[in-house]
This record gives sequence, C-alpha cells and structure tokens, in this order.
Amino acid sequence: MRKFVAADKFFLESHVENDGYLEIKDGKFGDFYRELPDEEVTVVDQKGKWIAPGLVDTHIHGFKNHDVMDNDTQGMHEISEGLLACGVTSFLPTTLTSSRKDLTNVAKMLGEVKEQVTGAKIQGIYFEGPFFTEEHKGAQNPSYFSDPDINVFHEWQKASGNNIKKIALAPERNGVESFVKQVRKEDVVVSLGHSSATLQQATAAVEAGADVFVHAYNGMSGLNHREPGMVGALLTLPNVYAELICDGYHVHPKAAELVVQSLGYDRVALITDCMMAGGMPEGDYILGEFPVVVKDGTARMQEGNLAGSILQLKEGVKNVVDWNIATPQQAITMGSLLPAISSNIDDVCGKIKKDRAADFIVLNPDMTLAATYLDGQERYRA
Repeated sequence: MRKFVAADKFFLESHVENDGYLEIKDGKFGDFYRELPDEEVTVVDQKGKWIAPGLVDTHIHGFKNHDVMDNDTQGMHEISEGLLACGVTSFLPTTLTSSRKDLTNVAKMLGEVKEQVTGAKIQGIYFEGPFFTEEHKGAQNPSYFSDPDINVFHEWQKASGNNIKKIALAPERNGVESFVKQVRKEDVVVSLGHSSATLQQATAAVEAGADVFVHAYNGMSGLNHREPGMVGALLTLPNVYAELICDGYHVHPKAAELVVQSLGYDRVALITDCMMAGGMPEGDYILGEFPVVVKDGTARMQEGNLAGSILQLKEGVKNVVDWNIATPQQAITMGSLLPAISSNIDDVCGKIKKDRAADFIVLNPDMTLAATYLDGQERYRA
C-alpha cells in the first residue's frame, strides 16, 4: 500500500508547496501530489504542520554528556540518537586539537562507527584543527598547534577510511596555500578560523581553495577600518560560506543579520559548535582537555571565555526567524541544505528530493519541532 505524508506546507528541494501529499516509498522520498491517487493508501496526517528536510549539523563536538574526542563508540551511538530530538538527521562529528596519535585514533573510530549508528547519520568527519594560532585558540590546546602537514593529514585520512570531509586551519600558518590546494584536489573542504590573519592572508587562502569561515566572528581577527582582518575577509570576499552560531551569545542578532545581508542567506550555514553539555543540565563539564562551566545558557572556560555552545540546531533555525533575519524557508535552508553544500555532502542530505532517503522533520508553524523522521520512519516526537 502506498504511503503519503499530508501537511499544510512542504519545503521541497527548490520551492515551497502548500496543502498536499508527499509520497514515501521504501524509506525514500517520492513525488509531491496535490490530491491523493484514487486507490487505497496510508496517510500520515501532519495537517496543521510543515514538512522540512532534516537538519544537518556540520560542526558539533558532542551531545548528551559525550564528546567526539572521548574516542568512545558507545558515546557516538548516544550522540547520534540524541540529535534526533534536535531535528538533526545528518551530522559531521567534529574533532578538537589534540596529539597526532589521539587524532589518528579518533579518526579511526569515527570511520568505523559511521555506518553503525542508528540515529542521525554520520556523513563524514570535520577536523577542527590543529593548524591554528594561539591568539585565537578558544578552547583548543595550543601545545598541539602546528603548521599544516600533508603527510600528517594523509595519516588521519587513511585512519578514517577516507571520511574526513572538512578541515579547519589558520591562514597565517606556514605552508597553507600548498596544503589547501592539495587537500582540495582530494575533495576535502578547507575552512578558516582560530586565526589572527590579515585580509591579505585570508584572501590568499581563499584563492588557494578554502571557502568556509569557522563560526563567524568567533576565534578570528576582528574588523578594523585599517586592517579588515578575518571578519573583513568573510564579509567581503566573494563565493565564501560562513558558519554561524545563532544562540544569541556567540553572535549578537544584529551582527548575525550583517553576515546574512553581506553574504546572502544562500552562503550562511547554521551550526551549533555544541559540546558534551548539550541536552544536559547546568554544571561542570569537559571540552577536549579543559574544564567548562555551563550556566545561564552558555558554556564557558574558567577564565570566562565561551567554550563551544549548548545550542540545538532546531533552536538556531527558529532564532533567525524570531530575530527577523530570515523567512522560515530561508532559515530551514540555512539549517539543512547550506551546511550540506558548504561541507560537500549535499549529494546525500540537506533536501527533500525524489529517491533520496526520507529524512525529514515536522515543524509547527511557530518553528518548533514536532517530530523527526529517518528513512521514512518516525524516530522522535516532541
């Protein structure tokens, strides 16, 4: 018997449809219909609600008291399952700066667990570091910082089973341009962050092939009228993407609006940078090797600096609508398709498209999450 989802609005691959039926066939998306076919069918009634592609979190360090750097298979299973409550159906587990050996071991674990998780799907790995600059270290341990080394990267990539999709670095490190050119040939996305780079240095890295800026404004040289720095680069260079943490703490809503206005919503990827305290109560936690205190909606290191976030992606998507920065359609795109495109994984996630895995979310008209579906099956209900 054919199966359809009925709803008031559907955020499809290229447009929005109102009042209709989306076919789900063998766990994959089928066609959209305005009327049901004249035969006996099964209808999943989501009338009064909206259907959108599952969210894609391409920068996330942990959730539900587990950290990617714990190198724990069971922890990754629990992160994967927990993310369904955030509306996330695909993600890139994100590493932190650590020793070469530890990163090799974590890469190996993530490559092995990728096909085993049963919740949100692991679509690859994001290496955030260790090729960074101490001035903007954030919650990264500077004792492991180094210049980019293609041989070391290949060691990590081999250990991961060729699953590293993206790596972040600081443009001012030695050897950046040759490194960027090589990994881009290998279809690895390069993002720029944790950096004191000048506009000229950032531009050189972008011209070499880097095209994403890590958590805009945070961990980078700020905009100055005499030296535009990293922020000036992300606001003015063409054809780049910006990661944006919209929790209201990392970036003021007006500053977030400036990024969207400057780049266009089709160049902004909403991310969380969530750490292990996501989905947990306030208290003491660890991010990488550093103690973190979670209180009043933020995660901070002992000296007071922000240390990742506890944001859930469904909240970031809702916030940009509530802040009047984006329409619901734009916000959903920034939380699903744009993260996928900017990480080169949009061939497997980020949109409702015929014959794709039926990973989608059900939203209330106020942009709150009602349910999450994976392969056409309801896996979470609010």
